[in-house]
Amino acid sequence: MIHFFEKGSGQPLVLIHGFCESGRMWNYFAEELSAYFRVICPDLPGFGDSPIFGDQISLEEVAVQLEEWMEENHIHDPIVIGHSLGGYVTLALLELMGSGLKAIGLFHSTAFPDDEEKKEMRNRTITFLKKNGVEKFVTSFVPPLFPENRREELSAEIQAAIEDAKRSSLDGLIAYAGAMRDRKDRVEILRNFKGPKLLIAGTEDGAVKIEASRAQQDAFSHYIELHGVGHMGMVEEREKTVEVVREFCLRSL
Repeated sequence: MIHFFEKGSGQPLVLIHGFCESGRMWNYFAEELSAYFRVICPDLPGFGDSPIFGDQISLEEVAVQLEEWMEENHIHDPIVIGHSLGGYVTLALLELMGSGLKAIGLFHSTAFPDDEEKKEMRNRTITFLKKNGVEKFVTSFVPPLFPENRREELSAEIQAAIEDAKRSSLDGLIAYAGAMRDRKDRVEILRNFKGPKLLIAGTEDGAVKIEASRAQQDAFSHYIELHGVGHMGMVEEREKTVEVVREFCLRSL
């Protein structure tokens, strides 16, 4: 069962959160965009209030669950935008549903698979989680998602992100660390999609390097670079990014 909240009416806009997050991260976006769209924010299985059964899952399985959830809730021809892991899920959904999606957007995410260094980091994450649990992991994982020179300024936002991350299940964190490690290259799937495609990248993003974003820039119809921004542009530059998303979605109609 997928827990979600929604606000507004009209064209469905599904916002998919990232690793160590939940649908709550999109509260501001839902509030601002609900005047224009039916904004729907699910908790992926294993995060927030959505259960997961076991500590293994693939992005393809998550996409199937989301497609069924959308059918049950009459979410047709949606625009889907995902942050980080949510972007990987969005691309898996794109492979599954194709032209059943009106448009897609990636927030600090990539169609490239993990390289060997990143795969090894995922393995270390799984080992750490099994040994130390959720709370110890998220308190060390979340702050570096923000640029070091803004962590004091954004301390309240960082603390809120940590508290939301603590709601993640241990099985969920282990499962998605493995799913991200094992995900496939979806650059061609992205290129072949004829609908509007948005990529928002941060020049200071430590999780998805700006070089990787620039390397796939030509696969997108809309590419936005946020200077001085890390992995959390929707928090670091929330007014600017919500306007980018609003304009992209309106143009996609």
